[in-house]
Amino acid sequence: MRPNYTLAGRYRIIRPLGEGGMADVYLAHDLILDRDVSVKLLRLDLRDDPSTERRFQREAMAASELVSPHIVSVYDVGEDNGMQYLVMEYVSGTDLKMYIRNHFPIPYPTVVNLMQQILDGVRIAHEHGIIHRDLKPQNVLVDQSGQLKISDFGIAVISSESSMTQTNTVLGSVHYLSPEQARGGMASKKSDIYSLGIILYEMLTGSVPFEGETAVSIALKHSQSNMPSVRDYDPRIPQPLENVILHATAKNPSDRYVSVQAMANDLATALSPERRDEKRFEPRIVDDGATKVIPVDQILAASNQQRADSQISRQEPSSAAAEVADTPSRKSPARARKLFGWLFGVAVVLILGVLAWIWLIPGQVTVPNVAGMTPVKAAKVLKHNQLRLGKQTKATSERRAKGEIIKATPAIGSQAKQRAKVNVIVSSGRPKISVDDYTGERYTTAVRQLKKLGLTATRVDEYTADAANGVIVDQDVVPGDTVYRHSTITFTVSSGSSHGSTVKRYKMPNFAGDKQTEVQQWAEDHSVTVTFSDETSTTVAQGKIIRQAPTSGSMISAGQTFAAVVSSGPALHNFHVNLTIPYKAPSNDPTGTNDIKIYIKDHDKKLTDVYQQLQISSDTDVSLPFTTTTNGEGEYVIKRDGHTIMADHSVTSGN
Repeated sequence: MRPNYTLAGRYRIIRPLGEGGMADVYLAHDLILDRDVSVKLLRLDLRDDPSTERRFQREAMAASELVSPHIVSVYDVGEDNGMQYLVMEYVSGTDLKMYIRNHFPIPYPTVVNLMQQILDGVRIAHEHGIIHRDLKPQNVLVDQSGQLKISDFGIAVISSESSMTQTNTVLGSVHYLSPEQARGGMASKKSDIYSLGIILYEMLTGSVPFEGETAVSIALKHSQSNMPSVRDYDPRIPQPLENVILHATAKNPSDRYVSVQAMANDLATALSPERRDEKRFEPRIVDDGATKVIPVDQILAASNQQRADSQISRQEPSSAAAEVADTPSRKSPARARKLFGWLFGVAVVLILGVLAWIWLIPGQVTVPNVAGMTPVKAAKVLKHNQLRLGKQTKATSERRAKGEIIKATPAIGSQAKQRAKVNVIVSSGRPKISVDDYTGERYTTAVRQLKKLGLTATRVDEYTADAANGVIVDQDVVPGDTVYRHSTITFTVSSGSSHGSTVKRYKMPNFAGDKQTEVQQWAEDHSVTVTFSDETSTTVAQGKIIRQAPTSGSMISAGQTFAAVVSSGPALHNFHVNLTIPYKAPSNDPTGTNDIKIYIKDHDKKLTDVYQQLQISSDTDVSLPFTTTTNGEGEYVIKRDGHTIMADHSVTSGN
């Protein structure tokens, strides 16, 4: 898909964002709503594959049902010239995999906060009966404010669908695959919980628990090997935090958390001082009773070795006696001690000399491949290879993302002295070029100017009586905006009047802040069509225009269509309030539990409905989610055994 191609007459492709096994993803601009979006296009070689088409349609169906601040929103789905596409919310930032690599080690409270956001999104999916089946850091996006959003429901299944049957194909990413999926079993909600445990493991250690040369070997480790301890990697990790991983990744699904909400509740208190002395969670050992086959040659080799060891041990005393008997003549003890002391001294001097030579004269080592790494990661790799990170210089790069190393000096793969410094060039991002206003110039002149800047041009001809043939009357990039090198600018070029007839053209007014009825009246007066769409806004009053396309100052002909976005009022704001619910032992049963009921009032919830009910036997931490307008307030009431013990009727994000 080339840049500047307009999909379905609405989504202008800007640049590729990534490639997947099923589809390619592009950054695009919605010309009607004037916003950036992500467009997922089914790969050309898979468009005739019925199973892939079903997976693509399933993603659209699954994601469109889910409304959560932690799930990527789906805006549109359709087909254009045989290309199936999915239009989604564009998340400007990175994915969790890259975030872990760039920010590791991550503080434990931040790990808990990020993980709670992922759990909240998965909880919403599970409540709608949707199992993701491919949860991994690469499918969790992190925006510039630190908000996490789950994406890629391409292999999700609806847990109530009886028509989706098990096949011999294992779907999902092998590093995060549950044991039952690795064995070809049916995925369940607890399969997602296992993947969530692996994600938490990676956030705490910077790596996945199981590696291997092949996907099969890694899958077998998930199925058969014990989960490595994160506390072996870093003993400072609290035991309750490791227990969340062990509980979520138990081999037997019945030993895992009963739900994502249960995992979230346990994680919420993992850093609490009251749980400091918690014992290590030990899941049940899964033994499927499979017959263990031991090769015969290994048994014989072990038996022969044991026999040989026994013979040597029996012969040693007699050999030692014979050695004493064969001693020629007894030497003077004093002379022997003196000779031994002299030899020992010479040996010590030689050893110290060799060690000093090794230390003072550095050897040669190979400069490792640090290209594509961040400087923090490269410093660790260089240290492991007995080298040091030197000077960092920034430069633009077409291939490397911002913050990644482009090249090193000495060159990667060359020889360098131990402990030498390796200087690196770090990418400051792709080079950008400011676009001038070319309206009124001849198209051929603009093409030559753009070529010198490393840009290309394409033209769309339009009949007009207001400009001479070959003169540019409009361009698709706003003057002053910047674009990447090798981008294509689309110009609207006058081809003269149509058969001498005059087509009326008008300059677009600035409708920002006008009422919808006023814009409609202008469109009728000038014989053009206007389409309206709604969008939340905290700065523009409800019912008034936020923006328009084409923008003010652009030319529009009679009979054409333009779009306007109307404010539907202030946007909604999501936040959490963290509380500790105190436990009170019942008078009739000192070891009994408290019945806790939590009521929440916000944009989506009513105070008359129970938001959450739980049984507690000790002080318990909870995290209450609120959705309000930016300056709006919420309420909560918490009852213990029927009595109100906590309440706040003016909850805001600053509480």
